[in-house]
Amino acid sequence: MKLRALTMVAVLALAACGGPRTPALGPDGQPLPVAYKISGREASAIPGRVLQQVNGLRANVGLAPLTPNPQLDAAALAQSRDMSAQNRAWHFGSDGSSPLDRIQRSGYTGRLIGENISETYENDIATLNAWMQERDTRDVIMDPSARNLGIAWYQEQGGKIWWTLLVGA
Repeated sequence: MKLRALTMVAVLALAACGGPRTPALGPDGQPLPVAYKISGREASAIPGRVLQQVNGLRANVGLAPLTPNPQLDAAALAQSRDMSAQNRAWHFGSDGSSPLDRIQRSGYTGRLIGENISETYENDIATLNAWMQERDTRDVIMDPSARNLGIAWYQEQGGKIWWTLLVGA
C-alpha cells in the first residue's frame, strides 16, 4: 500500500513538471489573447496602479500629477455598466446622457477634460497603453490643465471588460 501511494505521488510530481504550455496561435501566427479576469484583489489594486502609471507618464513631460476623484469614479462606473448594457463602446448613455451630464449627476463640480472608453479583454495597463497610442485619448490623459482622474470598469461573465477613464480640472 505504501509503495502504491509512493508511486502515485511520484507520477503526480512528474506530471506537474511538464514543460511550459505552448499558447494557442491565431491564423496570423500570433498568440490568441486570453481574457483577463479581475479578481477582488486586482479590483482594489487597479485604481492606484492606473493613477501611478498616468502620473509617471505626466511626470516624464513635466506635467502635474492627477489626484483620484470619487465623483469621477462614480460617473466612470455608470458609463462602463451602461456601455455593457448597450453592448457598444461609445460616449452616450442609454438615456442620451453625455460625459458632461454624468459627471454633473455624480456631483463633480470641476471642468470635464475628457472621457476615454474601451471594450476589451485586456487588463488596465494594456488598455492605458492603447489609449496612449492614439492622439485623441492620449491628449485627454496628458492635458496640462488636468487635475483629477476617475477610473472604473465593468467585467461581463464572459470576460469582456468595459473601461472608462474620466479626467477633469
